[in-house]
Amino acid sequence: MTVTTVSAVTLAAVGALVCVCLVTAMLPGPKAGARTDVAAPAVTHTGAAPSAPTSPAPPTDSPPAAGTPTAAGGTTTAAPQRSVKEPSPSASTPAPSAGRIRPGTTYKGIATAYAAGDGNGACLLGPSDDLMIAAMNTTDYESSRACGAYVSVRAANGASITVRITNECPLPCAPGQLDLSEQAFAKLADPRLGRIPITWSLLSPRTSGTLSIRYKTGSSPHWCGIQVIDHRNPVAGLEVRTAKGWRRLPRTDYNHFLSADGSGCGSAMRITDLYGEQLTVDGTALLPNVAQPTRVQFAPH
Repeated sequence: MTVTTVSAVTLAAVGALVCVCLVTAMLPGPKAGARTDVAAPAVTHTGAAPSAPTSPAPPTDSPPAAGTPTAAGGTTTAAPQRSVKEPSPSASTPAPSAGRIRPGTTYKGIATAYAAGDGNGACLLGPSDDLMIAAMNTTDYESSRACGAYVSVRAANGASITVRITNECPLPCAPGQLDLSEQAFAKLADPRLGRIPITWSLLSPRTSGTLSIRYKTGSSPHWCGIQVIDHRNPVAGLEVRTAKGWRRLPRTDYNHFLSADGSGCGSAMRITDLYGEQLTVDGTALLPNVAQPTRVQFAPH
């Protein structure tokens, strides 16, 4: 190969490299400050006993301002008509949904106590006659993912209880910590102790009840918040049927799935639990603050 030929090949390679660099430099980057999450209303924290962390009180029911009105997908009926249980996409046992709280895992932490009042809390599940409840630390609360979960709690002295997560315990609650109602704490140890070491794990209790759907106060065809209540296992996700297919809704830290533009409000929905099981519910009316029972429930584990 002659010197002239080598020089030509070298110049061609350099020219191609310069073109690639120029094209790469001209590609647009992400816009500064861009975000896709949905803002949640402010949460007011309630007071607690000096020896206990403070668990937040429920936020107000006022929804954020509705966006531009659009047609809601599906049809709205006066009452639930049909609920259908869909088989999991997997052939046998569905895969657990990724999250901090995992089935079959034992967690170590500290138990404290707070005055639970009527049992309502950040999860907005409503008042409860059964005050065997607890507030989950913010880390494991995971933006309300822990809401409604049943947890087995064991103290070092061998005493054990089952509580339902209805509230969030903000800092200084540490990962693994449970802020128990005073009634629940008293079944584990002398309340005067204030703090005790515990272990806890997720439960999937047997129950004859079915889950219900509740739209948030202020919901309309232009904006809605959807809540799943009375579920056996923690809810991992919720989708609504729209004209363009299934749409997964973002979740708030006050335990609602939001459709900011009204898409899918009043239509069929698909609910997935932490174990990966999926239920489809049809015929829920767009009735704010009304618990609408279905005919389905997640399987026990």
